Amino acid sequence: MSKRALLEVIALDPEDAVAAQTGGADRLELVTDMAADGLTPSVATFTGIRAAVDLDLRVMLRLADGFAAGDVARLVGVAGELRAAGAEEFVLGFLTPDGGVDLAAVEAVAGALEGCRWTFHRAIDRAADRDALRKALDGVPGLDTYLTAGAAGGVDDGMPTLLAEAGRQGEPGYEQQILVGGGLRLEHVPRLLDAGVTGFHIGGAARPEGWTGPVSAPAVARWRAALN
Repeated sequence: MSKRALLEVIALDPEDAVAAQTGGADRLELVTDMAADGLTPSVATFTGIRAAVDLDLRVMLRLADGFAAGDVARLVGVAGELRAAGAEEFVLGFLTPDGGVDLAAVEAVAGALEGCRWTFHRAIDRAADRDALRKALDGVPGLDTYLTAGAAGGVDDGMPTLLAEAGRQGEPGYEQQILVGGGLRLEHVPRLLDAGVTGFHIGGAARPEGWTGPVSAPAVARWRAALN
């Protein structure tokens, strides 16, 4: 039997979370401030969402727009606060100014997660060398997923890369789940499923009214049906 594809939905508050769960989401990515492409939510937001749903929750660790780590000590502190509040899964990813992975920052923050599972987010789509980034991160504790569109411009541009990387799954540096997101549309799904992709991530696609409106349970349900 084929593995059920995972559907992850961005949630900003408990109402989003409940709608996403009702629609059939498997997991939520928790963020705030989508104008900055998603920053770390407050502990209160996390605990409110945790009380509202029983889905797995991946909490963003990102304090400012862009892909620089910034204040690593503060990031480590925030991670500790979220861990103390019960967070068990996270999302992070940092680059150096030349587009390489900021391994020191990633290892420092991952170390504060005490073995929790985490996703390296779309910073990979801005990396100077995706393959080098993956190999540099190989073996960092907890890393089990790459969120990627295959290209900075989105899935339309990145489809060849996504298909190529799906074909390499299981190789060193390619053992993590590919979670496709960033300009993802329903029409992309069949080709990605055929290539063996098992993770799909939606944000705006779950919000018919745009980012000023809530997650729509029927919109999420359409994605769940397509993935089934």
